[in-house]
Amino acid sequence: MASLPSPALFCLLFLVLFGATRGARFNQRDSIIRLPPEIQVAEEEEDGAEAGTRWAVLVAGSSGYGNYRHQADVCHAYQLLKNGGLKEENIVVFMYDDIAMDEMNPRPGVIINHPKGEDVYAGVPKDYTGKHVTTENLYAVLLGDKSAVKGGSGKVVNSTSKDRIFLYYSDHGGPGVLGMPNMPYLYAMEFIEVLKKKHAANSYKEMVLYIEACESGSIFEGIMPKDLNIYVTTASNAQESSFGFYCPGMDPSPPPEYITCLGDLYSIAWLEDSETHNLKKETIKDQYQAVKDRTSNFNTYNIGSHVMEYGNTSIRAEKLYLYQGFDPANVNLPPNVLRPDTPVGVVNQRDADLLFLWHMYKNAENGSEKKSRVLKQITETERHRIHLDGSVELIGVLLYGPREGSTLLNAVRAPGLPLVDDWQCLKSMVRVFETHCGSLTQYGMKHMRAFANICNNGISQASMEEACAAACSAHDLTEWHPSIRGYSA
Repeated sequence: MASLPSPALFCLLFLVLFGATRGARFNQRDSIIRLPPEIQVAEEEEDGAEAGTRWAVLVAGSSGYGNYRHQADVCHAYQLLKNGGLKEENIVVFMYDDIAMDEMNPRPGVIINHPKGEDVYAGVPKDYTGKHVTTENLYAVLLGDKSAVKGGSGKVVNSTSKDRIFLYYSDHGGPGVLGMPNMPYLYAMEFIEVLKKKHAANSYKEMVLYIEACESGSIFEGIMPKDLNIYVTTASNAQESSFGFYCPGMDPSPPPEYITCLGDLYSIAWLEDSETHNLKKETIKDQYQAVKDRTSNFNTYNIGSHVMEYGNTSIRAEKLYLYQGFDPANVNLPPNVLRPDTPVGVVNQRDADLLFLWHMYKNAENGSEKKSRVLKQITETERHRIHLDGSVELIGVLLYGPREGSTLLNAVRAPGLPLVDDWQCLKSMVRVFETHCGSLTQYGMKHMRAFANICNNGISQASMEEACAAACSAHDLTEWHPSIRGYSA
């Protein structure tokens, strides 16, 4: 009869069969079987690094089916973080929540963020939706101030000095501003002041911000401190657009029944990178480089934007799981592998709404009431764009003369300088313009630089008032009046 295996051999077999993965744990009192010293040290460091709670704030700053991509990005981000182990109670979601059940959605109750993607809408918490998606509520949530929240779930970032915070924002933007579906917009200096207050309250360990918007670099250029323990990346620099992705007619394109972009280039780049890598091995710097390469259309920049970084860049050395969590299903994935250098099809964020309307018009039945209605909408949208561009140009002529007007309004300050020296002046000039010339809209945000330069050149509010009144006196504002649309400042 064969002899039984010795205790040592039995232990060895047990270790081979059940202890092959790094996650295997044994009672520390067991003096026979121990993990190799280097693995013990690595795991102890990992546990120490993640002491505290992970928090996340996800913001889709737009509304309407034509802006489908922003809410799709945010829903996708929620699923990624939830799969990574973040608790729902620690994830705060801002989204208007008007696209899943929109009559134009070909899959009612479903939102996708990839042409072959699964539903990313199911289970997303309705923290702040509709009229409660406001800049004021966002600030209150970040500061953990329940008393300042108006409506919504009341959930706030009630973080401590040991906690890490991840904030992701996706929407339209302009020089110095980020859009919100309810006015006013988010202005850069006010946002930075909120971050300073959060830091002064000693209510987080470190924070990472990912910002998807046109001219998103202008929110931080020249005004983002390096001593707040906050690291920021943006989809674009201070003077360029960001881009919609998975758009109709582009390559790759959404399923044929979709007439709107499914995502945004920068957002898709980081989301798809995160879900295809081991985030306990991939660093923030690794992801920054991968996202930068993809968002620049692999360094061609013929279509694409410059991903930027601001704040405390030493945080880049940390592993992504500290902010985005870790999905055990990805344990065997590589830390980072760049995608093939394949050019992609994209559309300028500011033109995505027109692309949507054009596809709606093209698909409508000839002679139908819907086709006429959409044609009118396209016409009015394009007419208002022309009005905004022409009015700003004329104001420049009235303030500076025909030779200098355009040059002074479009001047870009040197890197490292803020958009404007006096942010209250910028908001005042925007309100004067909108009073006489109508709402800037998500398209008109691009003119914020012109108003900033008017302030930087010392133009008085009285002179601005006179120029705006002259430039826009003959224009019928009708639906574009700020009394209907609201003031963006």
